[in-house]
Amino acid sequence: MPIDLGGHRSSGIMAIAYKQLKQHLGIRSGDIYVYDFVQQLAIVEPEILDRFEVDTIELGRGFALDPGDWRDWVLPDGTPCKIPAFIEPVRVGADWHIYDPDGALIAIQREGGLYFEQTCFPLAHHAGDDFSQLPEAMDKVMWAALGSPPAPIDFDEMGLQQLAAGARVLRHRPSDLEASEVSERAILGLFGGNLMEWGQFLFRMDNFLMLLATEPRRMHRFLDALVEFHMDNLERYLSAVGPYIDIIVFGDDLGMQTGPQIALSMYRQFFFPRHRQLWERAKQLADVKVMLHSCGSIASYIPNFIEAGLDILQPIQTSARGMDPLVLKREYGRHLCLWGGGCDTQWVLPRGTSEQVTAEVRNKVAALARGGGYVFQQVHNIMADVPPENIVAMLDAARRTRGSSV
Repeated sequence: MPIDLGGHRSSGIMAIAYKQLKQHLGIRSGDIYVYDFVQQLAIVEPEILDRFEVDTIELGRGFALDPGDWRDWVLPDGTPCKIPAFIEPVRVGADWHIYDPDGALIAIQREGGLYFEQTCFPLAHHAGDDFSQLPEAMDKVMWAALGSPPAPIDFDEMGLQQLAAGARVLRHRPSDLEASEVSERAILGLFGGNLMEWGQFLFRMDNFLMLLATEPRRMHRFLDALVEFHMDNLERYLSAVGPYIDIIVFGDDLGMQTGPQIALSMYRQFFFPRHRQLWERAKQLADVKVMLHSCGSIASYIPNFIEAGLDILQPIQTSARGMDPLVLKREYGRHLCLWGGGCDTQWVLPRGTSEQVTAEVRNKVAALARGGGYVFQQVHNIMADVPPENIVAMLDAARRTRGSSV
């Protein structure tokens, strides 16, 4: 059973919790590097990857390797840290603001907050069917403007050369672990290619859901333009990093706590054919497995994901309605790698005892790992308030469990 910690932007750890984990483990060296500024996720250092026998690494770890790639900042709890140098937060009163080059406010972290929130929805008042300026609109969205390494590298000729060089070095770097302990870590390339979420980022969630229902022809035109944009980037991206990564990660949060965001018929109409188009093309371009990150209650969509060519579903939010791990494993474990669900991050990990965390891991692994086809990860990122004792209990339980018969 492989273990993932920080292999992508939904299996990581917030920088505040990471600082506390390092202190708990007695690690005094090294700065705190916040590679995902929006969610304030820390780069997990080799010493901790080794300690917990982690089998994954994110492609971004092959980039931003020079001190000049980083600038000083301070976490909400006052901890000094490093953030990507191209990000320029501005202090406004007790808040932090991020501005677009044209002066538009695109993100804000309010006093007492632990992450940034989107404030600019470029197509919220857009009318008509002309989406020729879509790339410019996307640049004003927080998730694009505040990307994580290898950002801010572009997909132009020089940027693609840089991407290929960084990916090549990461692939061929000697393992930090003895060969007898674990195999070479799998490299995950975070592509994105979101469809539903880009509609929500651009139009605002309420507007986009309404438009899907009331102006379907217009939204098909928008999604066609979006797929064309993604497809061009996919060709470029995999031409550079395809030979060096094992998994390409797409994203689209389609679920809520209580059920899917949209009816299955609407998913089939708007998103299924476009997911299939992107995922099939990715596997034509490179020898990669396709992962979809999709939170929430999405069980009713899973047969469609399989039909569209998905290999890996993540993060298996077992606390959401209909996401019973035993049922998911029985129904879909022959067709999909189930990645995640190893420990509840809403209640058990932050609020349980270490003993409860250990029991949670054993129960979830027993349900999901039988017969293989499973990668351990807590349901989502480790939040700032999670006690370090619980993090250690979770990862140690995963290490012990993977060596036993399930």
